[in-house]
Amino acid sequence: MSDLPNVQSLLGLMKPPIAVGFFDSAPPGVSAWAGGPAPSGCTFWQKAQQGAVFCTEASDHYNCAVGAYTHNISLPEARAGELMQTLEFMGANNYVAMEEVPGIPTLPKTPNFIAYGPVDRAGFVPDVVIVAAKPAQAMLLYEAALKAGAGGALLNVLGRPGCAILPLAMNGGSAALSLGCKGNRTYTGLPDDEMYMAVPGPKWAEVARKVEEILTANQAIGAYHSERKQQFQAV
Repeated sequence: MSDLPNVQSLLGLMKPPIAVGFFDSAPPGVSAWAGGPAPSGCTFWQKAQQGAVFCTEASDHYNCAVGAYTHNISLPEARAGELMQTLEFMGANNYVAMEEVPGIPTLPKTPNFIAYGPVDRAGFVPDVVIVAAKPAQAMLLYEAALKAGAGGALLNVLGRPGCAILPLAMNGGSAALSLGCKGNRTYTGLPDDEMYMAVPGPKWAEVARKVEEILTANQAIGAYHSERKQQFQAV
């Protein structure tokens, strides 16, 4: 996707949009994850935002029971109780109620491999593209998604868990927003003034091509509103 407009530069994003792909077999030419055990699946987001391109196996996601759940990855028998233990801990601290769990989006099938990398040089076809953005940047990307037919007037939005934005966007075939849960922000370093937008991978190219058009449109609309504001201030 290196021939597409540079969305990071156009929007002034602090980190590049990242590609995430779910595969039955490891994508050719993508190196296996070699960074050792990770505490969460969203830790891999941060590594991709830092420029790494790599492929994980399902077992690389075992250390985060909630993340494994959203990715439809079953924990090994010896660790099967960790999801309930985690949920009970969250419930005891008034963080998540058990009745919320069935409503959490999950992938439709278990991936054998999950690949990550900056979208402009990932080397594989993404199922979802994740963008960490400030609200104003997310607004522009949302407008580009509208133009590209990748979103509607009402977007799907979730808070926790942050990783559920992957199946939310993928299953719905439409752009989605995540406010970024506490765990995700802890593991990825997502600043308080940023959130996530996820775009279905098949629609990313057209969204990226619409960003320049949206920036031009917003410049015109901004000038219009600034002039009106000055007119009313002069009264």
